Amino acid sequence: MIVDATLARINEGVQAHHQQGRREAARDLFAQIWEEIGGEQGDPLHVCVLAHAMADVQDDVPEELLWDQRALAAVDLLSDARLAEAGVPMRVAGLYPSLHLNLADCHRKLGDLDRAREHLGHARAGIDALGDDEYGQLIRRGLDQLTQQLAPE
Repeated sequence: MIVDATLARINEGVQAHHQQGRREAARDLFAQIWEEIGGEQGDPLHVCVLAHAMADVQDDVPEELLWDQRALAAVDLLSDARLAEAGVPMRVAGLYPSLHLNLADCHRKLGDLDRAREHLGHARAGIDALGDDEYGQLIRRGLDQLTQQLAPE
């Protein structure tokens, strides 16, 4: 169970976006939280999770890529102990496949297929850190789909 109040608020925005279709409301909430946490200087856990979620509500692919890059930079500063303290039921290694998957997809959308394949390779290299739960299956499906999209014709 997530015990971190900031992560709970970020999750509210994620739910507003994914379950209620309120993309702009989610983006506004994320922007407010971003200011509150001090932007990129904030707690790396908050920066990582918030940037990862903020990327999903961008209308502009270069802006989406920027948020995904922020998330990846922040995850490098995290520890398993910090995740546990916040009630996040995974290890830091389990965050990398999703982050690299999103970066790969951004590069695909921008036409940089070499960078897309590079990030896809990083995502696949870390896939064993994921369990066989709903989250792990979601990421694996995303990797399979992107692999097909990047396959030479």
